[in-house]
Amino acid sequence: MKLRSAEWFEGEGLRAFSHNARMRQLGLNPGEHLGKPVIAILNTWSGINPCHMHLRERAQQVERGVWEAGGFPLEFPVSTLSETYQKPTPMLYRNMLSMETEEILRSYPVDGCVLMGGCDKTTPALLMGAASAGLPAVFVPAGPMLRGHWRGEQLASGTDMWRFWDEKRAGTISSGDWAEIQSGLARSPGTCMTMGTASTMTAAAEALGLTLPGASSIPAVDSAHHRMAAASGMRAVGMVREGLTIGDVLSAEAYEDAIRTVLALGGSTNSYIHLIAMAGRSQIPLSLDDFDRLSREVPVLASVQPAGAHLMEDFYYAGGLRGLLSRLRDSLHLQRITVTGRTFGEDLDGAEVHDPAVIRPLDDPISPEGGLAVLRGNLAPDGAVIKYVAADPALWRHTGPAVVFHGYQDLQARINSPSLEVTRDSVIVLAGGGPKGGPGMPEYGMLPIPDKLLREGVRDMVRVSDARMSGTSYGACVLHVAPEAHVGGPLALVRDGDLVTLDVEARVLRVEISDEEMARRRDAWTTPPPKFERGYGALYYEHITQADEGCDFEFLSRPGRNPEPDAH
Repeated sequence: MKLRSAEWFEGEGLRAFSHNARMRQLGLNPGEHLGKPVIAILNTWSGINPCHMHLRERAQQVERGVWEAGGFPLEFPVSTLSETYQKPTPMLYRNMLSMETEEILRSYPVDGCVLMGGCDKTTPALLMGAASAGLPAVFVPAGPMLRGHWRGEQLASGTDMWRFWDEKRAGTISSGDWAEIQSGLARSPGTCMTMGTASTMTAAAEALGLTLPGASSIPAVDSAHHRMAAASGMRAVGMVREGLTIGDVLSAEAYEDAIRTVLALGGSTNSYIHLIAMAGRSQIPLSLDDFDRLSREVPVLASVQPAGAHLMEDFYYAGGLRGLLSRLRDSLHLQRITVTGRTFGEDLDGAEVHDPAVIRPLDDPISPEGGLAVLRGNLAPDGAVIKYVAADPALWRHTGPAVVFHGYQDLQARINSPSLEVTRDSVIVLAGGGPKGGPGMPEYGMLPIPDKLLREGVRDMVRVSDARMSGTSYGACVLHVAPEAHVGGPLALVRDGDLVTLDVEARVLRVEISDEEMARRRDAWTTPPPKFERGYGALYYEHITQADEGCDFEFLSRPGRNPEPDAH
């Protein structure tokens, strides 16, 4: 077996001498690294990312596993994308982390890698970069946090934050109640314990075959998470020795199984964007139509908030992702390879469901269809999405007058104005929240219900935007409208009072105006100025694709590979 890292260390040349001398500077003897698979541990830990606050310790367990398998671990700190703190949105920086991942793996003397992440954008970013680099790779999910508690009630991060925020605005809970909820909402390290984007994407990574079996469901603080991290380090060494790369794992069949998994979980709408981008890095065609086709076939089986009643801890004890996949076994591609070196079917052997209330049987699903729908029409020629399983069914078919906001600042300034002309039948529209307009396509899409309607008891309305929303969110929110308003999409042309129609069953989103009127408005529309004038933001603005294309940079998703560096 010829190791890639040997290009840096073997031979009698000056460069090999220099590389080995610097290893001595690091305090390492030749026998500690020469001839051993070098495993890069890409760690997204930081002091401001609570989802990953335990990953510095987990990296030590990964290192232990690499050593035990006869490899040599090297830890690399990479960008942390904290959903909570990074503004305007970590989605703006997903592609930056993917570039960093690819270039670290390409430019350093490493033979394989372990990728450590979990907070929403880190999973797709790490996997996109690793797919482009093409080395052996194992993903270690950060794991969900423990359930929250407040006065005998379980709390769900994100989902219950939105719910109780509405109740506070409606005056049904006090400021003291709100402070207690704040202290009980997030009790441990780990990602949101709902089926938000974090748990959806780590489950997708496992369904793709990029984690050890069962890895995505383990709570962050469980001792099983320590053991999984060590085993992942060991397996990365095994992949190098077997010549098994991430490209061998990421097949078209793997992506279809990942989509089926997301749908059965009632997962986040953000997964559509991320999986399309990831498939693009694998040079595998994937479109919104693929999601909608499969959504017609796959039932929602996971009763996990926001689409169900339980939390990720319950899901883990009920059998976890392997348990859920055992329900879908007949529709999955069981012969494809995974990072274990076995087939996907072999990885699922012995999986069981221990609580059918949490992971429902096929004949008693949460929803007979996948709960996520792709909409099209004159308001979304290139598509929009809705997680209708988390919305009021009475709104699945609705026509109402638009109340339009141009940009998030406009929304914030006017949504609660007593003079705002809005009723429970209105359709709230936000234009300017897309990839270029946001900028970065922030999670503005769960548009707030006006205070005066909350006080009347309204808890859901049809809301339409070119933004995203948190996977922990809920409601009749139409998202990812493409093309976005900032590039002249029809959403930019909607005016107050225009009738907007949503029909989930027919997969329709349209504005009830004539083509001639739409053309007149388009002729009067002018392109807004770029959001950025320099730096990474300008690079992003110039190269970002639309939501239906995965919001990747076009120069990253195009075919072709970069040459191996000359290490001599």
